[in-house]
Amino acid sequence: MLKTKRVSPKACLTSMAMLAVLGTASGKAFAQANAYSGGAVKIGVLTDMNGIYSDSGGQGSIIAARMAIEDLGGKVQGVPVQLVTADHQNKADFGATKAREWFDVDGVDMVTDIITSSVALAVARVADQKKRININVGAGSTRLTNEECSPYTVHYAYDTYALANGTARTVVKNGGKTWYFLTADYVFGTALESDAADVVRASGGKVLGSVKHPLNASDFSSFLVQAQASKANVIGLANAGTDMMNAIKGAREFRLGASGQKLAGLLVNINDVHHMGLEAAQGMFLTEGFYWDRNEESRQFSKRFFAKAKAMPNMIHAGIYSAVTNYLKAVESAGTDNADVVMKAMKSREINDFYATHGKIRQDGRMIHDMYLVEVKKPSDSKYPWDYYFVRETIPAAVAFKPLSESKCSLVQKS
Repeated sequence: MLKTKRVSPKACLTSMAMLAVLGTASGKAFAQANAYSGGAVKIGVLTDMNGIYSDSGGQGSIIAARMAIEDLGGKVQGVPVQLVTADHQNKADFGATKAREWFDVDGVDMVTDIITSSVALAVARVADQKKRININVGAGSTRLTNEECSPYTVHYAYDTYALANGTARTVVKNGGKTWYFLTADYVFGTALESDAADVVRASGGKVLGSVKHPLNASDFSSFLVQAQASKANVIGLANAGTDMMNAIKGAREFRLGASGQKLAGLLVNINDVHHMGLEAAQGMFLTEGFYWDRNEESRQFSKRFFAKAKAMPNMIHAGIYSAVTNYLKAVESAGTDNADVVMKAMKSREINDFYATHGKIRQDGRMIHDMYLVEVKKPSDSKYPWDYYFVRETIPAAVAFKPLSESKCSLVQKS
C-alpha cells in the first residue's frame, strides 16, 4: 500500500505564501521585461569613422558612449544596456538607411552623435517617423531644432548659431569689420555662414562676399585667391575638420596674414588645434561647449578618456558622454524605454555634470547650456600637453543659443 505523508496546515500555508511571493516576483520581472523593448536598452552611435570628421567624432564618440554605459553599471533597473556602432560615411542616404535598420530590425532605442548636418537631418526624419529618440551631438545645423524640429530630437552640444554668436561677435568687436567667407558647400557650411553673417552685420560689420568649396576639398588655391582679392579684414572659415585645417594651411602658404587679413575659424575643436600646432593656431578666437582643463571635474573625466583614446576629449566627445548618461537616467526614472515617456522625463530634468551646469532641454529640443569663448595660446604660454586655451568669456546659455522668440519650430508655444 502506498503511504502518504500528512502535511500540516501551517506548512501548507507557508508553501502557498512562497508561491505567491514567487508569482509576484515573476510578475514584476515580466512587467519589467515588457517595459523595455527586446529586454534591453539599445543605443546606437552613428558617426564618421574614417572621413574628414573622424577626429571630431569617430572612435572618440564610441569610447565616450561606452564610458557612460560602464559608469552606470551597464544596466538600467537590471536590464542590460547594449551599444551598437556604424560609420555613416558622411552620406545622408546611407545614414538614414542604417538608422531605419537599427530601429526596425535591431530594436535600437536611441541614436546619437550623427556628426555631419546632412546626415543628421536625414536621420532625424527617420527617428521622427519611427518615434525613436535622436540625440544629436556632432552636427551643427540649427534646422534640427528650428524648421525641422521634432518631438523626438534633442540637439545637445552646439549649433551654428552658438558658434557664430561667440566667435564672429568677438572678432568684430576686436576690429574685424569686413568679412569674406570660405564655406563648405553643404547644409552645415551654408548655415554657419548665414548665422555668422547675421552676427557680423548686427555687430556693425560688413560682409563683402563668399565662395563655396566642395566637402573634403584637396586644393584651396582658387578659393583663397578670391578671398585675398576681396581685401576683407577677416576670412571666415565656415567649414570644419580637415577642410578647415587645409584652408588654414593654404592661407599660410598664400601669406594672407602678411597682407593684414585674419582667419576666423567658426568650428575648430581641440583636436584640430592639436593637429595644427600652437604655432599655426595661436591667437585664434574659438567658441567651445567644453574645455577639458576648465575645472577639476572636467579634468577628471578627460584624463580617464585620454587613457582610452590617447587624446583629450572635445566638446562632441564630452557631450556624448553627458547625453548618454542623462538619457539612461531618464530611462531609469521613467521605468521604460518608450520614447514619449523617456523624452518627457528628459525635458523635465535639469542637467548638471562636468559638461553642463543648469542645462535644460527646451520645447524645440535644443539643450541650452553655457558656451565658452576661448583664445588659442602661444607656444610660450602652454605649460603642459594639451594646455591650449585661455577661457576668455563664459557665454550664458540664454545668450549663446537662438531665443525661442525667434524660433520657427512648430513645437514652440508662442505667447
